[in-house]
Amino acid sequence: MKITIFGTGYVGLVTGACLADVGHDVLCMDVDDNKIDRLKNGQIPIYEPGLESVVTHNVEAGRLQFSTDAEAAVQHGILQFIAVGTPPDEDGSADLQYVTAVAKTIGQYMTDYKVIIDKSTVPVGTGDKVVSATRAALDHRGLDLQFDVVSNPEFLKEGAAVNDFMKPDRIVVGTESERAQELLREVYYPFNRNHDRMIYMDRRSAELTKYAANAMLATKISFMNEVANLAERLGADIESVRRGIGSDPRIGYHFIYPGCGYGGSCFPKDVTALSRTARDCGYESRLLNAVEAVNGAQKHVLFDKVSHYFQGDLEGKTIAVWGLAFKPNTDDMREASARTLMELLWKAGARVQAFDPEAMNETQRLYPDQESLQLCGTKEQALKGADALVICTEWKEFRSPDFASIKAALREPVIFDGRNLYEPDMLTRYGLTYYAIGRGRNQFQSLAH
Repeated sequence: MKITIFGTGYVGLVTGACLADVGHDVLCMDVDDNKIDRLKNGQIPIYEPGLESVVTHNVEAGRLQFSTDAEAAVQHGILQFIAVGTPPDEDGSADLQYVTAVAKTIGQYMTDYKVIIDKSTVPVGTGDKVVSATRAALDHRGLDLQFDVVSNPEFLKEGAAVNDFMKPDRIVVGTESERAQELLREVYYPFNRNHDRMIYMDRRSAELTKYAANAMLATKISFMNEVANLAERLGADIESVRRGIGSDPRIGYHFIYPGCGYGGSCFPKDVTALSRTARDCGYESRLLNAVEAVNGAQKHVLFDKVSHYFQGDLEGKTIAVWGLAFKPNTDDMREASARTLMELLWKAGARVQAFDPEAMNETQRLYPDQESLQLCGTKEQALKGADALVICTEWKEFRSPDFASIKAALREPVIFDGRNLYEPDMLTRYGLTYYAIGRGRNQFQSLAH
């Protein structure tokens, strides 16, 4: 099938590449000339495991193309996927200007029936706005062409997006049009060979499904962080608690890992947007507000631990930071806990020596003039002469380090672990002082005193 993707960001590029990989003829359109030029030259603008090879293979096979020509893009496919950004507006609501701009563009250039598919994460009711924008552009041309608007939200995890797309656990399609349903069934047929993953519903329900999924996962994380903070004050070990509750199949082990707060492009933005949507329709979402508040506070926990350890005097201290991306297997630093930590450290007069396997260039882009930041080529270099080590991201290469070398490199043998990578007893045997999230041993009391 001929398919057009508007937007070559995280969602658009993964969607386009994976659809091309099963044989569809895909044209990805973007208004960013530089990005399209880079893609044409084989340069992938984001880090996502496995994506580069899929893009390269399908470009070489002629199934995946990139263009800045909007008219050609509209003419290319009967299916028009909208996968542009929906950044948070000043009031926390999703900014839909790019979504509606694409809808207008489709209306300006379409000459026959199209299925317009919202792949971007959008508030409930956005499909109606896409219909209005497309219809207004057609009316301006004096045309009465038929089209359908479908909500088809993505459920991709950064760091595992290609696998998530190729082996989806569900494919949500929001439309009451049988014609559109049939076309979407054909598009996704290659992903349904094992069993039917298609879930059909009305458009508004599909839009809410995406927000509800992310809000639920964010709620689980904030709940565990709340219990972890309580565990510290009670002298309990949150890792034992996690295993104890995770063994209950009604709860399960997924998304109950405590840490230094969630980040990324989805959870923070989507929880805020859903809360804003609730207010707009006269409902106060107290639970969502609490999820946000807990997460905001959790991003300060690592700094608070470091500050307590050094008795509030961080002036002139050098802190090694392992992990800058908001999660492993990505270079995405949007809303990353490491950013909150570093900015608080700088404000307190400390220097930072940081390492991340993939997010170094992004860190340099975000903090080009920060004199108190030194980006190091290896995790070992980040330790040299540092007063303490703080871990913000659970990259695999951080899981089994040389603890004797860590102790030798640090001025103070202390680790603050925001992801609970290590066993406290093991680090004690190495002569390291270890502070994690909710790991018992009365850590809260020892820091407080």
